[in-house]
Amino acid sequence: MNNLLNTELNYQDLVSKYGSPLLVLDKATVRHQYRALKSALPGVTLHYALKPLPHDALIDVLEEEGACFDLASNGEVDIMIRHGIDPDKCIHTHPIKKMNDIAYALNYGCRIFVADNVCELEKLAAFKDQVKVMIRVSFPNPETKVDLSKKFGALPEEVLPLLQTAVSLGIEVYGLSFHVGSQVKTSKRHVEAVNACSEIISEARRNNININVLDIGGGFPVDYENAGETDIREFCKPIVEALSNIPDNIRVIAEPGRFIAAPSMVGICSVTGKSMRFGKPWYYLDDGVYCSYSGQIFDHVVYPKFTQKIGAINFSVLAGPTCDSIDIIAEDIPLPELDVGDLIIGKMMGAYTIATATDFNFIPRAKIVEVDLEREPLSINIEMVA
Repeated sequence: MNNLLNTELNYQDLVSKYGSPLLVLDKATVRHQYRALKSALPGVTLHYALKPLPHDALIDVLEEEGACFDLASNGEVDIMIRHGIDPDKCIHTHPIKKMNDIAYALNYGCRIFVADNVCELEKLAAFKDQVKVMIRVSFPNPETKVDLSKKFGALPEEVLPLLQTAVSLGIEVYGLSFHVGSQVKTSKRHVEAVNACSEIISEARRNNININVLDIGGGFPVDYENAGETDIREFCKPIVEALSNIPDNIRVIAEPGRFIAAPSMVGICSVTGKSMRFGKPWYYLDDGVYCSYSGQIFDHVVYPKFTQKIGAINFSVLAGPTCDSIDIIAEDIPLPELDVGDLIIGKMMGAYTIATATDFNFIPRAKIVEVDLEREPLSINIEMVA
């Protein structure tokens, strides 16, 4: 299958046509990743989390594939409206919301919300005839760099009282949700969370509270180190086994983001200057950590980087285009001698790159070029990003 996981593009040709820096988004890879996870989690409804890459082309592909969506802000609601997405295919999973955030999503038609404390339930109670609630459960995960249970989620022993509070406020209970962290190494914590939620569901039913849905969140990993394809079926096997033991009639959903988005983009940037500093070659690029490489700071990820140039190797520094000294993409990276105009290629750059880019120094963000290496190998569309 042709996609960015197994295809080398003509990077120089793309830069000659469209300039630099570029991010190349392959629709075929989006399709491939969605289908792979769907196959690895049979019977689980996938709600793509918009935050890592809320790009129109990616959303269109996922809509064609029958995906659902996970929203967390009014801006993401606006994206769904613009694409004509059925609100019944959406959930709003930000645990902390303003009252007008709830109203805005309800006006669109999204009725399913997440809460993890009494204050949020009291907000939802103002809309009790319209909303359904999932209680988010906290499962801290020290094995991940982004532990999402640090900021959100109720402890397992706090969940039943919250469910009872929701019922007393007249809010329809929909289900439970959890997120064990981003880019987890193993599915061990997923399994532990599923098992714990199964016990909570049984306890709730003994207290005459019916749980209909279990949201197992995201965290499905990608292989940044080798820029290769993750064996997602093997990763998900223990999760599937754990899900087979949950109480009957529970619908299971998930919130993948990175797994679908990350492999779908490569970044292309150019050397704009060079110097020797402290005995090392320094190469200054037209993209950096304030732009497409922002995930190296915000997401704690090191993207695989390479050049197609050949020569004697020196440990070098790659610096971004801004005036800030923090704008360094790599130090002690082995590279041949580069010249102005040579290219640096970054792989696995779909998640938390352009989505977290800034306009610092008023340096333009990378352009996004759309390709479909499966259906239209020669067809390229370009989007100018302000």
